[in-house]
Amino acid sequence: MFQFIRVLKKTVVLSLLISGGMHVQAAELQSWPQGKAAVLPANSTIQVINIWATWCASCRSEMPMLSRWYLQQQKSGKGRVAVAGVALDTEANLQRFTRQIKVSYPLYRYTGADSRAWMRQFGNSIGGIPYTQVRAPECGFQQSLIGRLTEDKLNQALAAAKKQCAQRKIHI
Repeated sequence: MFQFIRVLKKTVVLSLLISGGMHVQAAELQSWPQGKAAVLPANSTIQVINIWATWCASCRSEMPMLSRWYLQQQKSGKGRVAVAGVALDTEANLQRFTRQIKVSYPLYRYTGADSRAWMRQFGNSIGGIPYTQVRAPECGFQQSLIGRLTEDKLNQALAAAKKQCAQRKIHI
């Protein structure tokens, strides 16, 4: 009888997964360098989520610019902008990289088994990096920036987020 119930439960779960009736998310993030389980910060009006890896040349080359841009946003005090970098990499690679390159914004490390599925929740259906999403959840803004970031791309996305929020009468 117990064997039948176990098989029945597995069948129900499998059919829900196949039909799309259940959303399965296996994302695991750790704060860096603390290595503690974490979630991306969601308390800022505008969020910039940069997904990268140390083995990606474009990713490495955009990091100093993104660090400067983040510090400028923090100093200006014009709206709350949070930047989070999520590395798809090993702990050892991150240790080496962060000793060489100073990063001014919070870093996280993805530790799950399916980074492509995890990235899809940020609109990255192709799974390529570097990939950045700029979003303002309060006013429904979301923009994907694929490839190497520039300050101009970031400023344009920030302006678009502020414009959409202003149109919806949400002050950021």
